[in-house]
Amino acid sequence: MKTEWRIFLIIAGFLAGATVLYGAWTAGESGGIEWVGTVALLLSFLLCTMCGGFFWFVSRRIDLRPEDRPDAEIADGAGEVGFFSPGSYWPFGLALAAAIAGMGLVFWQLWLVGAGMVAVVFGACGLLFEYYTGTRRTAEH
Repeated sequence: MKTEWRIFLIIAGFLAGATVLYGAWTAGESGGIEWVGTVALLLSFLLCTMCGGFFWFVSRRIDLRPEDRPDAEIADGAGEVGFFSPGSYWPFGLALAAAIAGMGLVFWQLWLVGAGMVAVVFGACGLLFEYYTGTRRTAEH
């Protein structure tokens, strides 16, 4: 986690400088600050700071991982990484639901935005609980 928080905070520092530079530059060129770009850069800075702060907070509470130790060997990182789904249709459904909600925003149809957001919630729940429904059996049962 040590590397991750450093990367995020370096990017956050760049974005902070870019925000100030962009605001000053647009104020000098047009006589007024261009607020959309300045706010977008500011929000990007805050997001990177939030992620970097989270990784820093977590890295203080866990032991060093092999990726964080300079004396680590490749074999130190071996072992089970986790379970990855061999195939699922839920990501397609989730993307379709997000597209429906997006189309509702584009055409400013609030009923379509609402239907799309409900579908996004159902799609996210389906993706999250795909292997907890009891319909699939493992080799142990």
